[in-house]
Amino acid sequence: MAQLNDFGSTPIEREKAFIALYKKAFPSVAKYISKMGGDFDDAKDIFQDALVIYYEKSVSASVVLQTNEQAYLLGIVKHLWVKKFRENIKQCPLDDSNLDFANEDEAQPSTNKLMHYLASAGQKCMEILKAFYYDNLPVNKITELFGYSGVRSATVQKYKCMEKVRETIKERSLAYEDFVE
Repeated sequence: MAQLNDFGSTPIEREKAFIALYKKAFPSVAKYISKMGGDFDDAKDIFQDALVIYYEKSVSASVVLQTNEQAYLLGIVKHLWVKKFRENIKQCPLDDSNLDFANEDEAQPSTNKLMHYLASAGQKCMEILKAFYYDNLPVNKITELFGYSGVRSATVQKYKCMEKVRETIKERSLAYEDFVE
């Protein structure tokens, strides 16, 4: 176990110690921050905060290192980054521009194309799927409406209908883009 770095007693010694530590530890910090979605300025800000914390702990001699200085600093950086990320989420404003989920410019699924592929499963399947997904009818109501012997039979038939539609889409190698106009 090592004590935190002795930054020396003179300002010149402290400056040299900081520069050496900066050169040794900053590249791994910048790499971590970049991997986590931050930019170079974020890395510099977080690293400088970590250096201040490190320096304060070394002056007070309140911590005994279990690893090297670089690993200790990276641990502080990770903690600070998570803290900053949480604060940024809390401060995200909720205005009308953030709530506009469906842009007019974005392509929307074509009802006609979608109905064409649903119809390929057959009229009865289309009616069952409509009752379940569009009308939101419970399975026991669908059982009565279509004359099935039990809820299990209705559920199996709905599943088979969905499989027919999936198989048609798979056979034709369709993607989401094929359903938009």
